[in-house]
Amino acid sequence: MNRANLANRYASDGLAVTPGPVLVVRLYERLQRDIATAIAAIGDRQIEAAHKALVNAQDIAFELRLALDVDAWEGAPQLAALYDHLVSRLTVANTTKSIPMLEECATLVAPLVEAWRDASLAMAPNTTATPQGATAQAAGFAASA
Repeated sequence: MNRANLANRYASDGLAVTPGPVLVVRLYERLQRDIATAIAAIGDRQIEAAHKALVNAQDIAFELRLALDVDAWEGAPQLAALYDHLVSRLTVANTTKSIPMLEECATLVAPLVEAWRDASLAMAPNTTATPQGATAQAAGFAASA
C-alpha cells in the first residue's frame, strides 16, 4: 500500500471510531478553517483555492443540515434555518467571491464551534458508555449521522 493510500485509510478509520460529538466539532472546525482559507485566497486573488475551500465549506454545512434531527429538541428548527442560511450565503459568496459575505459566515460559525466544543466536553464521560448512534441522537442528530 502506498503512502497516500495509508494516509487516506488512517483518516477514514479514525473518523469511523470518532464519537459523534467530537466528529461534529471537527466538522465545525474544518468549516471555520475553510471559510478563513477562502477569505485569504480571495484576498490573494487565488480564485481556484477559494473555490475549493468554499465548495468544501458548503458541503460541510449541507451535511450538518442533513444530519440534524429537527424533532430532537426545541431549538433544532432554528439551527436548521441557520444551516440553510449558511449554505445559501456560502454559495453566493463562492460565485461572487465576497469577502464581507464570508466574514458574515465566519461570524455565524464561531459561536457554534465554541458551543459544540463545550457540549462535546460536557458529554465526554458519557461517550465511552454510549453507542455512537445514541450519542449522535443526544446531540440532536439522526442516528445515521
